[in-house]
Amino acid sequence: QLRVVESGGDLVQPGGSLRLSCVPSGFTVDDYAIVWFRQSPGKAREAILCIDKGYHTLYYADSVKDRFSISKVASKNTVYLQMDKLEPEDTGIYYCAPEYLCYSAFEPGALESAGNGTQVTVSS
Repeated sequence: QLRVVESGGDLVQPGGSLRLSCVPSGFTVDDYAIVWFRQSPGKAREAILCIDKGYHTLYYADSVKDRFSISKVASKNTVYLQMDKLEPEDTGIYYCAPEYLCYSAFEPGALESAGNGTQVTVSS
């Protein structure tokens, strides 16, 4: 069974930074692509970024291109989401999930192996 645990969410002021972590259980970060997505209040689920088995990255959301980045450290079996210049609109619960390919994120049934998420609140 594929499981992940997200962590690192917090309350941060606009313009601040956070680094979220995604730690898999039952597989390694090199076995699957890892997708970060978020659920913001009153909005549809939004895929943000992905890193695949070959360390290639894919941005799904234009709104984060100049502010967020994704990386992974195989020795720690962890995928990171670095978020800079945070805005109130970034508030939400952030999840990660394994997929075979980054492009799989939009297929029916995708992202179902996400964890419980981690809350990010951007507010002054």
